[in-house]
Amino acid sequence: MFIGDVSARSLAEAARFRQLTYTCLDTWTMRSPETMAFPSRRCKEGVMTSLRFPTCWDGKNLDSPDHMAHMSYPETGTFESGGPCPSTHPVRTSQVMFEVVWDTKEFNDLAWPEDKSSPFVWAFGDATGYANHADYVFGWKDNALQKILDTPCYFSCAESGSEIQSIESMNKCSQKPVVDEDVDGCKLQIVP
Repeated sequence: MFIGDVSARSLAEAARFRQLTYTCLDTWTMRSPETMAFPSRRCKEGVMTSLRFPTCWDGKNLDSPDHMAHMSYPETGTFESGGPCPSTHPVRTSQVMFEVVWDTKEFNDLAWPEDKSSPFVWAFGDATGYANHADYVFGWKDNALQKILDTPCYFSCAESGSEIQSIESMNKCSQKPVVDEDVDGCKLQIVP
C-alpha cells in the first residue's frame, strides 16, 4: 500500500491524502494542530510526521496497479471518529499508522525565512511538505498480525504483557548507522 504523492507541491495536490500530517512539537505530548505542510515556525521539541493509511478496502483486491486504488479513507472524519467508508470501499479495516519525530532542535537558533516558509526540504526536492508519503509492505509472519488484532489493547496494554516506555527510555534507544557518508558537506547516516 502506498500513500502520498511525491510530486505534490500544493494543498490541492496533497488533499486526497488528508491524513498525512505534521505537528510542530512544543511539548512531547502535543498532538495538535496538525498541518499538511511543513511547520512555518520553530518547533521547540521537533517536528512529528503522522502517516495514517486508508482504512476502507474495496473487498476484492489485495493490491492495485498504483498500490492505492484498492483502499480509501473514510468519506468523512477519520478511523478514530468512525467515519463511514465509501460504497466503493465498504470493508472497514484496522488502521496502519506510524509517527516519525524529527529532532530539529539544533536548527531552532537559526534564522527562518521571513516569508514564514519552512527552511526544511525533503531529500527529493520538496520544500512545501505536501509530498509527504509512505509505503506499507506486509511482512508479518504466519498469523502474528491476526493475534495482535484479536487482542483488545486500547490505551493500556498491560494485560497483553506489553509495557509503555517513558520518553526518557525511548530516547535512549538507538541503532548504529549502517551507512556513514559525507555528501557535499552534509553528513548522511542511514540506520536499518
